[in-house]
Amino acid sequence: MEVILTQDVDKLGKAGAVIKAKDGFARNFLIPSKLAVPMTPQNLKRLERDRQKKSAELEKAMKAAEALKARLEGISLTISALIHEDEKLYGSIGAQEISSALKEEGLEIDKNFILLPDPIKALGIYEVLVNLHPEVTAKIKVWIVKK
Repeated sequence: MEVILTQDVDKLGKAGAVIKAKDGFARNFLIPSKLAVPMTPQNLKRLERDRQKKSAELEKAMKAAEALKARLEGISLTISALIHEDEKLYGSIGAQEISSALKEEGLEIDKNFILLPDPIKALGIYEVLVNLHPEVTAKIKVWIVKK
């Protein structure tokens, strides 16, 4: 029996895949568990509509990320911090501080999207990557100056 998966199923496939399953497995497990639907012309049309809708949403999100990238790359953040006598910072500057500085500029970027391998522990100019979309990454300049 051929079925269309409605959810990802281990060792069978991803959501939207058309697979061939044994009749008993499909009728007794996949379909009652709402993991799959029988392959009918109506279900194939629904699957195609869902794919088109999803691709349109992804395209919209991609355009929004590109617009945000253009806006972000024009920004240069300045973060002031207390320093020791040997030009080292008290503590460090992490993704949270960069996110807060972006918020002050009017941009809400979650700290989890800021790709900072190690916290910043010295004065200087740094390029920080911001992951806006799986395919869109922006670079922002962060200036660390003494207070």
